[in-house]
Amino acid sequence: MKNKKFSIYNSKLRCKSHRKRILDISQTVTAMHAAGAFSALEMVDVIYYGLMKKKKKAFTDTFLMSKGHGCMAQYAVLESLGILNRKYLDNYCTKNGKLGCHPDYGLPGIEASTGSLGHGMGLAVGMAHADVINKINRKLYLMLSDGELQEGSTWESMMMASNLNLKNLICFIDHNGSQSFGITKETHPNFYPLKQKISSFGWECLEINGHNQKEIFSSVNKKKTNKPFMIIANTTKGKGVSFMENKPIWHYRSPSKDEYKLALLEIEKS
Repeated sequence: MKNKKFSIYNSKLRCKSHRKRILDISQTVTAMHAAGAFSALEMVDVIYYGLMKKKKKAFTDTFLMSKGHGCMAQYAVLESLGILNRKYLDNYCTKNGKLGCHPDYGLPGIEASTGSLGHGMGLAVGMAHADVINKINRKLYLMLSDGELQEGSTWESMMMASNLNLKNLICFIDHNGSQSFGITKETHPNFYPLKQKISSFGWECLEINGHNQKEIFSSVNKKKTNKPFMIIANTTKGKGVSFMENKPIWHYRSPSKDEYKLALLEIEKS
């Protein structure tokens, strides 16, 4: 399942580079979901570089970025892999560009159009079940936001996944505890306890530090059952830039020129 040559050290270097690349692009647009990308970045890097299987340089496993507003993390990783060329990101959200603020199916490396929260789990369940029917041996990795766990369609699909015993479905929750307009525990106090709720829907569930590459990489090997697997990854929205961290305003904002310079300095020193 895992890439035995995966390097934690190299992943940390890449994530620093990914953050800088995202910040560079943020200076070309007036608004960007940079903070939500920063909370998911370590997971996306480890999934692509460490967990997903390859055959003849092509991925045989599948990844869906259900939290479409975190797509800059996926774009940056796909660029580093050479799947997206540099022009794609340079022309992000421009008139002649192909990359938008949510992923669009048909672009290199993008397996589904996402961003309307609550759809990704259903797509993933359908794809994973189709693989079982067609006897295709691969894993389907899904990235959810904690916000879309407030969508009923997500829980309906989770129940179906456990009913179908989809052991080939592995989901990561970017649990940064922040919504577009507030902190989750304040806006939705009954959202918790999360792990117990997921387990009650027939999933095996594990909790990790979503910024620790070693924990992310080893998490899939801790799976003990044939149930679908949910990994609650505790993260920090805006991770890596102190003035962005856990501040709801950064769900949408691009940094000013001065903020951009400060952010780059922090990332360089990290």
